[in-house]
Amino acid sequence: MKNKKYYILLIINLLSVYGFSQAGTGLYRFLDFSPSARTTALGGMNVSLIDNDITMAFENPALLTEKTHNMLSLNYANFPAFMYGTASYGYNLNSRNYFSGGVQYDDYGTLQGKNEFNQNEGAFYVKDIALYLSYARKLSELLTIGATFKPIFLVAEQRTSFGLGFDVGMSYLNSDKDFSAGLVFKNIGVQLKGFYSDETGQFTESLPFNIEAGLSWKLRHAPLRFSFTLHDLQRWNLSYRIDNQRNLENTKKINFVDMAFRHTIIGVEFVPSNNFYVALGYNHRRAAEFRAANFKSLSGFSIGAGVKISKFHAAFGMAQYQAGLNIYHLSLATSLEDFGL
Repeated sequence: MKNKKYYILLIINLLSVYGFSQAGTGLYRFLDFSPSARTTALGGMNVSLIDNDITMAFENPALLTEKTHNMLSLNYANFPAFMYGTASYGYNLNSRNYFSGGVQYDDYGTLQGKNEFNQNEGAFYVKDIALYLSYARKLSELLTIGATFKPIFLVAEQRTSFGLGFDVGMSYLNSDKDFSAGLVFKNIGVQLKGFYSDETGQFTESLPFNIEAGLSWKLRHAPLRFSFTLHDLQRWNLSYRIDNQRNLENTKKINFVDMAFRHTIIGVEFVPSNNFYVALGYNHRRAAEFRAANFKSLSGFSIGAGVKISKFHAAFGMAQYQAGLNIYHLSLATSLEDFGL
């Protein structure tokens, strides 16, 4: 176990150096979208919740467990300008080696091309897709590590883009105390093919690298589970504006407490049984950036619920970004073992 600790610390140090060297906020932003109704209800991110939810592997590959074996999940969300969804399946090789495969996509549909004279130039479509191949290994009864390999494709009109991304994470579970924690380095990688080339060669951008950490615990004598998730740990200042030269610059000053909460997502679940939950989340960064003066809204808040009906787990999540803009997320999951497969 001593050698394992040194190995994990080495990974953390190397990836931290990589993370702090990245500039900007990155391309392929759809990789940051919530993968399921449950995650949406909990504020949009969660890297520490451990149970039989196979979609948590999108958040942290180390959240795969013996309970995610043969689980199949389908998810859909109604973003205003496009369709978005995920699908995933888990398979365990044995009691310590877990696998999953998944896909994450968005589709803007068919659009009508126009030139500067408002003349039709034919229809085209825009799509983003990422494939997820995840592996996790249980090192001990408390500790699991995992990694995800994900090819990323983007098609816009006649232009295409291709990138390769990786997630590396670890999770800690103390079942006796109903406590779990997670750490993940998301979207490590490169864009291999950009949309165009110039005199300097192929123009490429960085992926939306993100370091996230979190913890979840359930009260011993009450059906409540709390989650705290920290995101964008590779950079402190999350304020910005975009000028005409497409440079990111700091805008008005944000005090220390406000900035700290912009890195924080809070979630709470009411879980009276393994077959039902109600969840509530608060994402302060979303609330701060989408808040509109003179408009009352619940921006930053999210809510949802899930229930097992017969052989299926159904869930619904809703998040408000600003007044009049609600995102609704639907999830359906089942264990193929219930069908004898």
